[in-house]
Amino acid sequence: MEKNGNKRKLRVCVATCNRADYSKLAPIMFGIKTEPEFFELDVVVLGSHLIDDYGNTYRMIEQDDFDINTRLHTIVRGEDEAAMVESVGLALVKLPDVLNRLKPDIMIVHGDRFDALALATSAALMNIRILHIEGGEVSGTIDDSIRHAITKLAHYHVCCTRSAEQHLISMCEDHDRILLAGCPSYDKLLSAKNKDYMSIIRMWLGDDVKPKDYIVALQHPVTTDIKHSIKMFELTLDALISFNKRTLVLFPNIDAGSKEMVRVMRKKGIEHHPNFRAVKHVPFDQFIQLVAHAGCMIGNSSCGVREVGAFGTPVINLGTRQIGRETGENVLHVRDADTQDKILQALHLQFGKQYPCSKIYGDGNAVPRILKFLKSIDLQEPLQKKFCFPPVKENISQDIDHILETLSALAVDLGGTNLRVAIVSMKGEIVKKYTQFNPKTYEERINLILQMCVEAAAEAVKLNCRILGVGISTGGRVNPREGIVLHSTKLIQEWNSVDLRTPLSDTLHLPVWVDNDGNCAAMAERKFGQGKGLENFVTLITGTGIGGGIIHQHELIHGSSFCAAELGHLVVSLDGPDCSCGSHGCIEAYASGMALQREAKKLHDEDLLLVEGMSVPKDEAVGALHLIQAAKLGNAKAQSILRTAGTALGLGVVNILHTMNPSLVILSGILASHYIHIVKDVIRQQALSSVQDVDVVVSDLVDPALLGAASMVLDYTTRRIY
Repeated sequence: MEKNGNKRKLRVCVATCNRADYSKLAPIMFGIKTEPEFFELDVVVLGSHLIDDYGNTYRMIEQDDFDINTRLHTIVRGEDEAAMVESVGLALVKLPDVLNRLKPDIMIVHGDRFDALALATSAALMNIRILHIEGGEVSGTIDDSIRHAITKLAHYHVCCTRSAEQHLISMCEDHDRILLAGCPSYDKLLSAKNKDYMSIIRMWLGDDVKPKDYIVALQHPVTTDIKHSIKMFELTLDALISFNKRTLVLFPNIDAGSKEMVRVMRKKGIEHHPNFRAVKHVPFDQFIQLVAHAGCMIGNSSCGVREVGAFGTPVINLGTRQIGRETGENVLHVRDADTQDKILQALHLQFGKQYPCSKIYGDGNAVPRILKFLKSIDLQEPLQKKFCFPPVKENISQDIDHILETLSALAVDLGGTNLRVAIVSMKGEIVKKYTQFNPKTYEERINLILQMCVEAAAEAVKLNCRILGVGISTGGRVNPREGIVLHSTKLIQEWNSVDLRTPLSDTLHLPVWVDNDGNCAAMAERKFGQGKGLENFVTLITGTGIGGGIIHQHELIHGSSFCAAELGHLVVSLDGPDCSCGSHGCIEAYASGMALQREAKKLHDEDLLLVEGMSVPKDEAVGALHLIQAAKLGNAKAQSILRTAGTALGLGVVNILHTMNPSLVILSGILASHYIHIVKDVIRQQALSSVQDVDVVVSDLVDPALLGAASMVLDYTTRRIY
């Protein structure tokens, strides 16, 4: 700390107002408590924490062994708009004495509640530095305005997502005072699911309830449209009664309209209904387990669109309260929840599903980043805020590792021989690559994939890379919607009907995408290669086999049964050689590495392969590269075989030009450079004049399979904004 000019401990005041903000602040408080040589912690409790009707939740702070320095009763009861304003005023009257007594160096304020606005206002006017947690996010109520108002008062900002960071920058906040850390609650969430949970489920829902067979409901009033939000809550309860599943209903927060919502619950007899358990508060550790193993969560709480994604639990988000929030694919939005049938239909669609775990809001390492950020604060710097007015810097990345990490993907390439895992950055740079031989059995292979991915994810933290998800490239026919390998190639054994998404997602708590290696090569070209910006192009892979991918109107074509772009099995001769697919005369039977190896062996067996300057060691198998070497050294028979193979590939390309009429054909793989000139000759001789100008090029990507696998992650996770 001395390097930042601080000669003493940093005195940090954490102020918590309700059960929701404490779940985000508690991990930071625990972190501060573990480093007494750097920090002194003061805890101020106010707001609904101290109200019996809302569970007296200050007790959970005491149970966590924190000393509460000050309790402030700041809530004016009434649960209407006027009561919210009066509560802010009461807090503003009481806070100055507390802050004068504590004299903190910095106050940590969370979120977008009216109590938090009072805290930030008091601290700013008393020249106390403010660290705001979760600024820059977007939702659909008065909370937006309060959150952004606190942002303008705060001196430092900890945000959870890249979009939130960009919003803060657009709001003219100082780039150097923004930390993209992730949500602190994720530090606890991502280590929670494997703990004992059955006793918690039984405690809150009954002994007869099984995991994934109950619902958690949490709905709050929308302060900008109280009447409609109460009607929507009534429809939600009616739908839940009709759905007939055990349901845990949490009481709403203290916002204007909550009293009317409680009246609706009591009018419908929810507290005494055999299928419902109505509670004021559930401790956060137990709430985590309940939502992690629920069949569905329903309501309009930010918890549903943020924290629950970490478990892949289905969520139904009702109304407009969370409009603008980034969400994982587990969230089904029902914006106009104006009928019971609409909500009931959503329940039927979502209940019992399991989605990939999402890390949009955090990766479990937020607290170490926040503590490091706190230590970097120089109390000798001027207190007056500086605003960075437009134009905003084009490059928002910072050079110091606690501000921004490199957004990256874990890419997996399952080849016939090797299994490769790589950390790939947003720019397509392979930061680190791991290679192992691909095991022959399913069990060994899946265990090795998990092991390599876990090791790579751990290494990514050291390399300052934030992993957004996992992309897998594999041979064979793949259902990318479900993440299942339907049928593999003969080169990869025991690899049919294999679910790759579930084990990886469960182990890494990351979303997972899977696709065929040919499709991945096309996606790599679209994002990083010569197909970038093109509306229509085709990629052909020339390797051990022949594969490909088709981009049409900027989208990858999968086909009705995920069999599109099997370009290696285009038939170019009615009486050609046998193909591994069971047919004959396919491009792959002529131009693949296996086909060239077959022809090379024939020549070698007849002593017609080797020419002067060539030799094949006895322990080395004859392959395609020997045939290419012989052709280069003047072997006429080898040259003839390569010409035939290139002609077959060229005829396939002509068929593609006549069928798809792409603007570009990209040849990829180790054999591409040996075929390119022959293919162009065939196009000149055989293609219609209208397509002869279509360019055919050799890919300049070194690892298209890995880059394509990474592009699935990077394209998807960076555009998931609701």
